[in-house]
Amino acid sequence: MSKKRKICFVITSFIHYARNFLVLEELKRRSDVDLHVIIAGTAILPKYSAHHAHVKEMLTKDGFNNIYEVYFNLEGDKPIVKAKSTGLGIIEFSSLYDLIGPELVVVRGDRFETLAAASAAALMNITVAHIEGGDVSGTLDEAIRHSITKLSHIHFATNDASRNRIIQMGEHPDYVFNFGSPDLEVVMRLSKKGGTVDLRNTGSGAAIDPSDDYIIVSYHPVTTELEQLAEYTKALLGAVHELKISAFWFWPNFDAGAEEKISRELRVFNNKVRDHKIRFMRYLPPQDYLILLRNARCFVGNSSSGLKECSYLGIPVVNIGSRQKGRARAEHVLDVVEDKKAIMEAVKLQLSHGPYNPSLVCTAKNTSRNIAKTLATVNLYIQKSFKDLK
Repeated sequence: MSKKRKICFVITSFIHYARNFLVLEELKRRSDVDLHVIIAGTAILPKYSAHHAHVKEMLTKDGFNNIYEVYFNLEGDKPIVKAKSTGLGIIEFSSLYDLIGPELVVVRGDRFETLAAASAAALMNITVAHIEGGDVSGTLDEAIRHSITKLSHIHFATNDASRNRIIQMGEHPDYVFNFGSPDLEVVMRLSKKGGTVDLRNTGSGAAIDPSDDYIIVSYHPVTTELEQLAEYTKALLGAVHELKISAFWFWPNFDAGAEEKISRELRVFNNKVRDHKIRFMRYLPPQDYLILLRNARCFVGNSSSGLKECSYLGIPVVNIGSRQKGRARAEHVLDVVEDKKAIMEAVKLQLSHGPYNPSLVCTAKNTSRNIAKTLATVNLYIQKSFKDLK
């Protein structure tokens, strides 16, 4: 009997779980993989998920074994807190890797927690695989994403442009793959299912019937624009409120500025404004979120969900500010600055336009299956060398 490859898959946010659970399912099915799942960051913090949506419970329910939790996120909202949390993350991940002894560590995206996971593995001579490298965007995320690329040995880009950027960074083309986006594979799979979502015991603020017209708002910090963040949030709140359309507004992520700048303004607004039509939400399980997203009239904010999931669903998007600057996008996206009047005009324009034709950008067949097969069978290596372009 051939030896199983021991793989650690790192999940550092609930969104990363939602976008990668099909890859996890494929890895679990393989007889040549010994899968271990590490949950860290906001994925284990209850305040960042719905009351019924804890990642460990969902993984256990779905039959996953070898699940570990890593706690290292410090409480606080300043950049120094995120820097120190990254350092603690390297310590905690390295201890767990030493215990598990993986041959391969899989990470995703551009979070500072992901940087800690990749750094610890690389320093311990463990092969690193990175999903969604090569993208460009605003804020500090892009630099972190490219740093993770240089720490990684195997790369799963989601589009040709990103694959080319990874190769430009000196990575060997034989280890840079484009099987499409696992995010969009989740959307394609789950959006075909029917069902309704029960939100009566989730969220705070206005009571909204999901069968009525509504928009979705998701607004995260731009960590290089912290001084303006509170004013930007007020402008967006004012625009959504004055539009007088029901809105499901998702709380921001764990980046610097989220708590003191954005969440604070949301709480003040919810407490002071009595006639608003906004329900403030935590993250939802993938199926529930996609049901809610599929039926939205417009998506507003600066989340990558507007450029990814909404592209396939044809949801009109108003993308605000610089957070997603440079990311691949379809015609469904209208970009605006952080100005109340500009946001209102853009939302009205998108509402009047209605649904767009679905985009197949970043879509491919068998994305998760191909990623899992490659993770299980590709030749592993440790020593990296810069591959010059010819």
